[in-house]
Amino acid sequence: MAIAANVLVALVALLHLYFLVLEMFLWDKPKGMKTFGNTAEQAAATKVLAANQGLYNGFLASGLIWGLSLGGAGDSIKIFFLCCIVVAGLYGAATASRKILFVQALPAAVALALVLLA
Repeated sequence: MAIAANVLVALVALLHLYFLVLEMFLWDKPKGMKTFGNTAEQAAATKVLAANQGLYNGFLASGLIWGLSLGGAGDSIKIFFLCCIVVAGLYGAATASRKILFVQALPAAVALALVLLA
């Protein structure tokens, strides 16, 4: 069970690194605009905010990687950062897009359950 939990935690971390790239570097590029459904004007107007959001996603990924690097001793760190991701995903789903529930909150919730069960 611990191996499955760590694999899923690693996947959630990779997902958040991908969010970092999308929000910090690709926001106003075709891939970023398509992913988030923005026009060039919307992307230009929100680029700084998106980069800030991307940085936070990078911190979340870093926390998960830190927890993974500690082995079993890092479970409390993984739990903390997964809880942060679940809460952020629930808030994003409630305020921005329901899609965030499935892309962000659900994978983190499943990973959290596996870490708690391991």
